[in-house]
Amino acid sequence: MQYNITQAQLGVRPNVLIPSSKVYEELRETGIRKMVSDHYDLLVQSEIKNLFPPTPELVEIAKKNAADFFVQICGGEPHFSKNRGAPKMGMRHAPFKITQNARKIWLQTYKEVLRKQDISEEAKQSFWNYLDIFSIWMMNSAE
Repeated sequence: MQYNITQAQLGVRPNVLIPSSKVYEELRETGIRKMVSDHYDLLVQSEIKNLFPPTPELVEIAKKNAADFFVQICGGEPHFSKNRGAPKMGMRHAPFKITQNARKIWLQTYKEVLRKQDISEEAKQSFWNYLDIFSIWMMNSAE
C-alpha cells in the first residue's frame, strides 16, 4: 500500500478520479460511516482541531455530512446531494483556512484510519488516491 502525499500547489487542481466501486462494495455504507467517524475522532484531537466543530453535537452533524459525501462518491446512495444539494466542496470549505500543513495532517489521520480497514489493498489504494488529490482541491490558504 502506497500512502504517498502528492506535493500540492495552492490554486492548482489536478485531475481527481473517484474511488473504485470496490470501496463501497467492501465497506458498504455502515463501514464508510464508521471510517469517517473514526477519522473525525482523530481530527478533533489533532493540531487542526480548530477547523472542526467545537461541540460533540456539531461534530456528529459534520460526521454525518462527510459520511454522506463519501458514501455517495464511492457509489452508494446519493445522501449528500439529497440532503445538502450539489457537493461544491471547495465552496463549502472556503470559510476554513486549509493550508498545506492542514491537508497533510488531515491525510495522515486518514492514513491511520484507512490502514485499519478490513478491505482489499486495491480498494484502500483507490480511496487513498482519491483523498490525496481531493485534499489538494480543498487547500485555500498559504501557510
